[in-house]
Parts: sequence; C-alpha cells; structure tokens
Amino acid sequence: AELLRSPIHEERMLALIIWTEQIKKSDPAEQRKLARLYLRNWKSINNLDLVDVSAPIVVGPALFAADTQVLRTLRMFIRSKNLWQRRIAILSTFYLIRRNEFELLREFTETVLQDNEDLIHKASGWMLREAGKRDLSVLRGFLKNHAGIMPRTMLRYSIEKLSKAERLKWMKTAALP
Repeated sequence: AELLRSPIHEERMLALIIWTEQIKKSDPAEQRKLARLYLRNWKSINNLDLVDVSAPIVVGPALFAADTQVLRTLRMFIRSKNLWQRRIAILSTFYLIRRNEFELLREFTETVLQDNEDLIHKASGWMLREAGKRDLSVLRGFLKNHAGIMPRTMLRYSIEKLSKAERLKWMKTAALP
C-alpha cells in the first residue's frame, strides 16, 4: 500500500504487480481484503496501464466470490465522474467474463453507453468482445439491443473478431458520429 501511494508511476505499477501475484496465492478472505484495499486506494490507480494490469486480477476474485462491499463500490464507480473509477469497474468484469458470467458486464456497459470518454468506449468494447469469444449470443444480444446507440469506438472494439460481413452489418445499424 505504501508503494501504491508513491508519486512515482513505476513504484505504483510495482505495487500493483505485487498484488496481482499475491492474489494468485491468497485464500478468498485475503483476496477480498486486497480487493477492498485496492478500491480504497483508487486515486493512486490513475493511469491506463495501472488499471488494465490490475483491476481484473485484484478485484475480479472478490466479485466472483460475491463480495457485496466490492460490488457496491464498483456500482458506485461505474456512475462516477472519474474516468479511472469507471474503467476499474469495467475492467473488473474481465475476471467474471473468463468464468462465463456476463450480467455485470451488461449492467456496466449499459450504464456507460452515453459516456464521453474514449477510454471507456474502448474498455467496454474490449470486454464485450471478450464476452463474445466465450458466448457469441451474449455479444449479439447486446448489439441487437444497443448497436444503434453505442459509441462507434465501443462498437468497433466489440465486433473486431466477427466476420467481415457481420461487422459491416453491425456498423450499418450504428448511429452516425
């Protein structure tokens, strides 16, 4: 935690890498403790690489274990004005996606459909694409309901692995910028 509060980016990254390794060797109680500590220190996790390297690994197991405190915090984060809080929330769903659990991803991506930040569009599209790799019906269902209003960046990221014909179909339904 002391390293994470450092003004030096590389020291904060080191702290997060240490936590990602600790999580892998920890029991569920320790994982919840680390996830909560991580979320309390979110102000130090204020860069794209810091969030992307750590959020799925450090916060994800607590989500999977249905830690209500962590879930409540992430639901608050996804509605925050702070870009990094929103990105932490979205990227934390990656752990669940890898376990074929998609409900929280749907909730969070629907919440940020009107977001103004490109980094949120990219993260959401990336997580939708990952969901589609595991269950194409999840991605297609989301697109059917939202492609017409999705930011183009989110849409492009989400359909990246689909066939060219299907990508063109979804792009035609998208709202123009």
